[in-house]
Amino acid sequence: MLRKIIHATLAAVVLQSVSVAASAAPDAIYFNANVWTGNAQQPKAEAIAIDDGNIVAVGTSADVRKLADAKTNAVDLKGAFVVPGFIDNHVHFINGGLALAQVDLRDAATRAEFTKRIAEAAAKTPKGQWIKDGNWDHELWGGELPTRDWIDKDTPNTPVFISRLDGHMALANSLVLKLAGVDEKTPDPAGGTIVRDKSGRPTGVLKDNAMNLVFKVIPPVSDQELAQGLERAMEHAVARGVTQVHDMGGIEDFRVLDLYRRTRASDKLRMRIYSFVPMAERQKAAEYKKQNGTGDEWLRWGGVKGFVDGSLGSTTAWFHKPYDDAPNTTGLTMVEPEKLRAGIVEANQAGLHVAVHAIGDRANDWLLDAFEKIEQAGPKKDWRFRIEHAQHLTPAAIKRFGPLGVVASMQPYHAIDDGRWAEKRIGAERLKGTYAFRSLIDSGAHLTFGSDWPVAPLDPLTGIYAAVTRRTTDGANPNGWQPQQKITVAEALRSYTAENAWAGFQEGKVGVLKQGALADFAVLSKDLFAVPPAEIDKVKVVRTVVGGREVYLAR
Repeated sequence: MLRKIIHATLAAVVLQSVSVAASAAPDAIYFNANVWTGNAQQPKAEAIAIDDGNIVAVGTSADVRKLADAKTNAVDLKGAFVVPGFIDNHVHFINGGLALAQVDLRDAATRAEFTKRIAEAAAKTPKGQWIKDGNWDHELWGGELPTRDWIDKDTPNTPVFISRLDGHMALANSLVLKLAGVDEKTPDPAGGTIVRDKSGRPTGVLKDNAMNLVFKVIPPVSDQELAQGLERAMEHAVARGVTQVHDMGGIEDFRVLDLYRRTRASDKLRMRIYSFVPMAERQKAAEYKKQNGTGDEWLRWGGVKGFVDGSLGSTTAWFHKPYDDAPNTTGLTMVEPEKLRAGIVEANQAGLHVAVHAIGDRANDWLLDAFEKIEQAGPKKDWRFRIEHAQHLTPAAIKRFGPLGVVASMQPYHAIDDGRWAEKRIGAERLKGTYAFRSLIDSGAHLTFGSDWPVAPLDPLTGIYAAVTRRTTDGANPNGWQPQQKITVAEALRSYTAENAWAGFQEGKVGVLKQGALADFAVLSKDLFAVPPAEIDKVKVVRTVVGGREVYLAR
């Protein structure tokens, strides 16, 4: 007791330049640092004190060190740059962890390389196991869609179902099509397309809801595989300074949620997770919330995610006008719009947090209308509806996010990836409202950032680089693609931290380094404000702390 009194007095008397709530010596202090706090009242600092997983002091090294005693773990950061822990607003976390153990087609730039990697994977795959994920991008080899004929000769006895990087179409080999019962007579399902050759024969590419024809015959992932996927995903994330993800689901979501809860109960979560489940499971989600609450600071649930449309790369995003390179289509809706509207209303009335995927300009206009009607109908509350991706927006739509309080949940890497080929899809004029970061911030919107991993890399530093420079991955736009939509380093950092905290109902608790916040932060190899913007993606994470625990330390 005397120890607590002494330190409380010390804090009150000598720490005039430090924000402090310490009544005893802290568990740890990190000093001699260059801290970007994200706190407008105290934007810069040199040191942080932590006790029981919370920040109890932020200020100068000299003052914070006075709080420590012989038992305090004192860490000299030697001038390193510190930021609040990065929050990724949109991942498919277990899918990403599982994909780390699968064939990687993300940078396969030719048909030959694509088929070679699949052949090599098939040669190593035990009998009965599937080759999945992959994340191929046909735009790398000129835009020709792959077909099952490319891979059948190397995979006669190995089921192959590999997805395009956006997750909205996948390639099946002939064995998988046979297992799924897909042939010339199979009709296109609602909200999906079976790509066919001139004779009507399925090529193996299935778009959006057509992929469900295969999903139903894929053997379920074992509990052990799920657990291994989670461990790989956490290791991958914390090494990149990510201290929390908003998991938008993707594979047996309630099994995954139960895995998260078991991992939390055994105190083995290395980072924070906010778990969403599909909109179609809203009734089960509402009952789950009623029976189990909504979790704690390490693991939360109570959100649902729906879909309006598909993706630009798959020509299934829903636009007002036809695609320039596919004039026979304006895209599609994944769910009949009125059914989706009813689902949003039902989920909202059940007290669930609603997030909905929308890519095309028509999809975003429709969704903003749906959200506005719900808000107008009342009763008034803190909705925080989210549009996941908000990718292609009309000028009028951009102005609606702020007044409606709708979260623009976006992923900046998509901009520098899609920018290589997007103009051929929808033309220069419509692209003016594409990944409109600058315009959304200027209009007063809550702009939040993430990755959509495994669709894109789980790497906030690459995302910040993308948002600030907008340099496409092919090097063709050194001054930025749609450069009028560039934002500053500080704005991009805020979108990866405090804005994501707001989007998850955690403002003031995470995404900022201040007294009373949770002790989540990342230590970087260089000051993001000092390096040239074009070199931001080369900065490394050297240490990650979550709840005061060091969960990653570069070697």
